[in-house]
Amino acid sequence: MKKTLSFVMAFLMCFSLFSGARAETKPKKAVFIIAAKDFQEEEFSRPFAILLQKGVNITVASTQLGEAVGMKGAKARVDMLLKDVAAGDFDAVVFIGGAGAAEYVTDPVAQQLAQDAVRKRKIVGAICIAPMILAKAGLLKGKKATVFPTMADQLKAEGVKYTSKPVEREGRIITADGPGSAAEFGQELARSL
Repeated sequence: MKKTLSFVMAFLMCFSLFSGARAETKPKKAVFIIAAKDFQEEEFSRPFAILLQKGVNITVASTQLGEAVGMKGAKARVDMLLKDVAAGDFDAVVFIGGAGAAEYVTDPVAQQLAQDAVRKRKIVGAICIAPMILAKAGLLKGKKATVFPTMADQLKAEGVKYTSKPVEREGRIITADGPGSAAEFGQELARSL
């Protein structure tokens, strides 16, 4: 009986270790939400490159398929429509800023996606003006966050503890202030994943 019990315990321990090892090798997945027109290139490309280097599979979503055009004319391939993104399919949901991201601040689809991601305990990132999407969705009230400096008063008006830091992390929510912090934002996303 003792031998059988010992064998069962050893088997369960090995199975547990093997299962854990397999789970760790599964690639992480992130979705970057960008504006179809006037997304901020550095805020997109730097975190994208950092996560890609760490083995994260990245999907790009927007309100239109095809090519999105950045504020400086750079183009990015859009993989799926924003309305089709399910937070449960990704480990991180990241909202990229730029002038075009203003369309998402009051967009119910973007807000619902952010809420779903938080409810499902995913990493949620937002840079530049995009933290306003999270604030308008009610996800930052009473929490520390940062945003592009010209939006600080609007962020505070939503009950957010504006810190003015380049990158701020509160739990699973990561916010950043703009293109100058894009690399640091990408690194924090990578650490969180």
